[in-house]
Amino acid sequence: MTLISRLLSTTVLVTVLATSGAATAAETFLPHQPSSAGSYLAGQAALHAMQTSAASRYLRDALEGDYDHPQVVQTALIAFAADGRIADAANAARHMLEVDPGNELALLIIATEELKQGKFDDVISGLDKLGNESFSGITGAIIRAWALVGEGKLEDGLKSLEPVAANGLDDFLVFHRALMADVAGQHDRAIDLVAKAYETDPYVARIVEAYARMLGNAGRFDEAEGILNSFAGEGLTHPLVDSVRVTIQAKQAPGPFADNVQTGAAEMFHGIGVALAREGNNELALVFLRLGLYLDPRADIIAMVLGQFLDDSGEHTAANALYDAVPAGSPMKPTAVVRMAQNIDSLGDRAEALRRLGNIVNANPNDLDALSVLGDLQRTDKRYADAAKTYTKALEVTPGDLPGDWRFYYVRGIAYERNKEWPKAEADFKKALELRPDQPQVLNYLGYSWVDQGVNLVEALQMIEKAVAAAPNDGYIIDSLGWAYYRLGRYEDAVETLEQAVMLKPNDPEINDHLGDAYWRAGRKLEARFQYNVAVSVDKEGTVKARVEKKLASPNQGPLDEPVVPQAADGEPAAPPPEPANQAVLDKPAAPAAAPPAL
Repeated sequence: MTLISRLLSTTVLVTVLATSGAATAAETFLPHQPSSAGSYLAGQAALHAMQTSAASRYLRDALEGDYDHPQVVQTALIAFAADGRIADAANAARHMLEVDPGNELALLIIATEELKQGKFDDVISGLDKLGNESFSGITGAIIRAWALVGEGKLEDGLKSLEPVAANGLDDFLVFHRALMADVAGQHDRAIDLVAKAYETDPYVARIVEAYARMLGNAGRFDEAEGILNSFAGEGLTHPLVDSVRVTIQAKQAPGPFADNVQTGAAEMFHGIGVALAREGNNELALVFLRLGLYLDPRADIIAMVLGQFLDDSGEHTAANALYDAVPAGSPMKPTAVVRMAQNIDSLGDRAEALRRLGNIVNANPNDLDALSVLGDLQRTDKRYADAAKTYTKALEVTPGDLPGDWRFYYVRGIAYERNKEWPKAEADFKKALELRPDQPQVLNYLGYSWVDQGVNLVEALQMIEKAVAAAPNDGYIIDSLGWAYYRLGRYEDAVETLEQAVMLKPNDPEINDHLGDAYWRAGRKLEARFQYNVAVSVDKEGTVKARVEKKLASPNQGPLDEPVVPQAADGEPAAPPPEPANQAVLDKPAAPAAAPPAL
């Protein structure tokens, strides 16, 4: 996906999407009717918020008043496609070509509908107009190649991709060539091609699954199991890969990765849609993922990615509709059920979410995804002892010494630390660093904890500096470095660093409070009091407010018994510091859960 990502910021199709923003619309849209303009701008706002159903309704109304306005038509077809209304999107796309004959997104949507219907000749002729250098050209070339495969012209299809490969995308295209060869019945050739894709990306779940399937279908079970073992040996897991493992170990053919042209092309939309999402091209990512699910309604993995995308945008009810539609027998269903429980918490019912997750774990004690989410939710609910027990169960399921197991030690360490079991927490943080020595969140948490306790100060500062180098834009880690300087009595360094942290996280009360303390110690008392007031105003939970209000009670109060560690010549504390007054600052946000298997 990194090869595709290099093209995203400069290509025509993505640039087209950029013009659909509400700010640009306000400048360029000249309404024929006031009601049309209102609907258009409301639709734009809804689309930007990923509220695709509302966006579709508003933009349908806007079309009624300005049916021939190119920007209205284009934005409407985007909204229809993003909402999964592909027939409506295709109708809008055909009208788009009447008002803007060269519109590339319209050509792609029409071609997708034709591919779904098996109108391969129409796809081939319709996409002849696209070049090979733009992002839309790359996408169109792959759709066109699949149409040629549909006509029984595999060689022509593969040859048609050569100009695209010449642009530096050969490593990306080899996987899709493998799928085309497999659908066309040239299975040995497909295995050779997918082996090349695997050599380039041996830990991408979709490539691993496809390779194992092709080997298994050829009766090469030992080789397939070796591929699967290499994936698992990195601490990686994925429901679809696990499902293939079951059939491979039973010496049964697992069936094809893609069984027809449509499912093969759907995988292209899935892969590029994920890449677009990671690059922040949200609207186009939704369009591509919806097109993929349209071509292959059985692609539960695409439904899961769409659901995750909607979750990230706060559209939990819409996401749950996708999760609920995943069939009961799908390998993705357990993950879908876990995510639905997470969304119940996001929608305000934590008790019900915990109950459901507990039931899932009781029914399947080896469900790592459910254990991970349950532990995280218990930790969020400040049930730290329960969270630690849940993470311990997860570590009993995993080998416990794989690189990917670092996260369970890390989050269990947080639970122990919050539960005032520091020796256990420290041991877990150290174990996490054994498995992933450069992990910035772990470096930050352990280093920060040592600084706040006044121990191992030189090593702690080095850890935090290493974490900052790995994550220079993480406001919480920058705050840790600033607070380390503060505790070491390096107030000018603390001020400079904490000012950076506040710029990165302007509404975090802890960071504002830290900067206030640093200003105070540096003699900048007016600025300190300003930061204290900011901390009080943005503190929604009240954990910082009570502490800071004591500082604001008197013009001469300043920091509340904050231990300052005087530096000796060797950089170690000259005397043992008192216990830290503010343990709450240790509760840094935990690292996010491991990347959801749907991606």
